[in-house]
Amino acid sequence: MAPVYITNKERTKFAMSKKICSRAEDYSQWYNDLVLRGKLAEHSSVRGCMVIRPYGYALWENMKTELDKKFKETGHVNAYFPLFIPKSFLSKEAAHVEGFAKECAVVTHYRLMNDPNGGGIVVDPDAKLEEELIVRPTSETIIWNTYKGWIKSYRDLPLLINQWANVVRWEMRTRLFLRTAEFLWQEGHTAHSTSQEAIQEAERMLDVYADFVENFLAIPVLKGVKTPNERFAGAVETYCIEALMQDGKALQAGTSHFLGQNFAKAFEVQFTNKENTLEFVWATSWGVSTRLIGALLMAHSDDEGLVLPPKVAPLQVVIVPIFKNDEELNAVFDRVSGLMAALKAKGISVKFDDDDQTRPGFKFAQYELEGVPVRVAIGPRDMANGTAEIARRDTKEKQLMQLDELDTLIPELLDAIQANMFQKALQFREENTRKADTYEEFKRILDDEAGFVLAHYDGTSETEDKIKEETKATIRCIPLNNPLEEGVCIVTGKPSKQRAVFARAY
Repeated sequence: MAPVYITNKERTKFAMSKKICSRAEDYSQWYNDLVLRGKLAEHSSVRGCMVIRPYGYALWENMKTELDKKFKETGHVNAYFPLFIPKSFLSKEAAHVEGFAKECAVVTHYRLMNDPNGGGIVVDPDAKLEEELIVRPTSETIIWNTYKGWIKSYRDLPLLINQWANVVRWEMRTRLFLRTAEFLWQEGHTAHSTSQEAIQEAERMLDVYADFVENFLAIPVLKGVKTPNERFAGAVETYCIEALMQDGKALQAGTSHFLGQNFAKAFEVQFTNKENTLEFVWATSWGVSTRLIGALLMAHSDDEGLVLPPKVAPLQVVIVPIFKNDEELNAVFDRVSGLMAALKAKGISVKFDDDDQTRPGFKFAQYELEGVPVRVAIGPRDMANGTAEIARRDTKEKQLMQLDELDTLIPELLDAIQANMFQKALQFREENTRKADTYEEFKRILDDEAGFVLAHYDGTSETEDKIKEETKATIRCIPLNNPLEEGVCIVTGKPSKQRAVFARAY
């Protein structure tokens, strides 16, 4: 029995039922449809917050597992710190509090009571906190207050700590995964005896992020440093990785910060060095979040649904049996059970879809929507011929393969899909990275072509602000190892020795 292919009529009916807008029609709506119809997340009853559904959380778990492995391989250990931060802690580092003041959720009371006037539940006015608590927007302050008790001598350094947690940054305009009031992330916080060691740590973790995003998520990134305008609040230097989405907008995929001694001085964290004198500790922090799921979707997916790299896909292989009755279904299962065991032994996730209430064509479309990298279709006639139809999600190519070779061919195919997705995204970035030598050319590229724009600017905050105000483009980064190139600022005409990377961004 030959595989049953999905017809154009069935595909149209399925697409209409799933209501996925095309990228060309409305990119923003397309993204939202992907998240909702792909059952990754949904809006919650708490404004600005999301519910991450099991399939979306499985993506995050796969990311978390790989990152956690990389952190531990570089000597870091996990800990956990309080969700609540005393308000006075934030005020100890001026730039830090200024950077987060407008995003903070504040706890003022600790008890509810029944309204004596019959108005339901109200805040007990007698339960006011002596000091308000901030729901953490980030943890530098609470962690460095803790480190004060942990660090006394150079023997206590370096201190390499990571935390997996949630944070709250009160956003008025939200988008699932990309910008929500509450999100999940990891935040590393390390302490060092010298500035050189701390800078090396910040750069090392940037490399860890870049390696993960490129080799695991198949998204090429630019590594660079932020301008003073775009630095993390309280940092001396912010390193970043920047990715390009299919609509030509940039997305910051991760950051690593050299904090100097700012937080050590604010919280009086000192150590006795080898010369027996007191010094302030040098610090870093670094983090990535569930925003990476949004990056993954926008970098790879298409109008049929998700396209997931095999290394992160919750389900890597699905086997769809073609059958008319239970006897044929059982025969297919018996034939592929050994293959499934072999794939699982290699760490490959595989599912046998024996649902008898859904036609194969609809199953095919559903797995396209979910972004399953490899689909295997097999029926009685295929078994008689010793073959199966293999479909890859990234290219939609189908081919017949020998059943007895699938335990070897499928792992190779998964590797090929992973590599192809990265190369496709890299080619897209290269084709959408352009140089601009005048302000008019700069604005034309942004309006007509989008993407990364490499342009000279005079290095001043005033020029950076002017460009942002007039074009909505920001400096994404000054690339690391940026080649020197004599030029003039596209706005002021003043001398410039290197190009910065500009883009409109999420």
